[in-house]
Amino acid sequence: MAEQTSIVKCLVWDLDNTLWQGTLLEDGVVTLPAPIRDLIAELDSRGILQSVASKNDHDQAWKQLEELGVAEYFVLPRIGWGPKSDSVREIAAELNFALSTIAFVDDTPAERAEVQFHLPEVRCYAAERLPELAALPEFSPARVTVDARRRREMYQAGFQRKAAEADFQGPSDDFLRSLELVMRIERATEEDLSRVEELTLRTSQMNATGVHYSLTDLRGLLADPRHEVLVTTLNDRFGPHGAIGLELLEKHPRAWHLKLLATSCRVVSFGAGSAILGWLTDQAAHAGVHLVADFRRTERNRMMDIAYRFAGFTDEPCDCRAGLPAPEQEDIHRLHLTPEPSAPPPTMKLHAVSLRGI
Repeated sequence: MAEQTSIVKCLVWDLDNTLWQGTLLEDGVVTLPAPIRDLIAELDSRGILQSVASKNDHDQAWKQLEELGVAEYFVLPRIGWGPKSDSVREIAAELNFALSTIAFVDDTPAERAEVQFHLPEVRCYAAERLPELAALPEFSPARVTVDARRRREMYQAGFQRKAAEADFQGPSDDFLRSLELVMRIERATEEDLSRVEELTLRTSQMNATGVHYSLTDLRGLLADPRHEVLVTTLNDRFGPHGAIGLELLEKHPRAWHLKLLATSCRVVSFGAGSAILGWLTDQAAHAGVHLVADFRRTERNRMMDIAYRFAGFTDEPCDCRAGLPAPEQEDIHRLHLTPEPSAPPPTMKLHAVSLRGI
């Protein structure tokens, strides 16, 4: 029962007599009811991805979706003549979603039974239940962040980016330059807080301490003049990556205390963590203070340890730590860096707030 109330991350639609009224290959003309159009848009605004598993002629069905004005809402459509369970499985695998986060809607009991038999974790719904779908708890996230509202756009950009990389001939640095990456580091706003809280929850491989900060915690830090709550976003020529980094910085006279650095695993290959650390190093150097970073080793964050070491952080003692409060947890280590000015990576443009003169 607990699994049944978890949030659906992707709804896979049948087409004939489900998404639209009519059978395309038999009737030639189909209609899209206004409530279905509204449901598609509403689920999209909640950050729930949508796809298609339909037994139809692909070109004709996709053209119909375009003519109805809803094709843009669907990612990774599977339109053909194979079993729908195979289509649903492929969609989940390409999205890297657990099958328990996938839902499937179809008007035909036999098709739902086929999917349910082969993929028992997938939640299946009869087309008759479409009017109530938006009100069901599994389709109702507690909070919808800025990034959630454009999740489909980010996934579509990711598919284009992946295809471009597969076709690219040349060194990886040249491909990164071709992306026209732009990183922005800004002070968080109230609107940002829910998505940066989500980042501390979801990120484990690139979370320096594994500590989760609640919305209440973040609001408190945001109101405290001693702290900087910074959010990092990334864009490229294909579209947005969304919020990919969170930096919590406490200011002391001789040192800036980096209490948390968390970055999304999606952007590790772009060197996002190194770029953020390089920018912090530059800001601290110009402000004449040292950097002290909290780090707690976990089973999953070895990559963050490597990022700190490559940036020059060490375990060496320094007098600048004297004014810092003791770590809240015994297994948190304090890494130290005496900063020197650095430049952003040549593959990335950086637009950031200035922390100098604090």
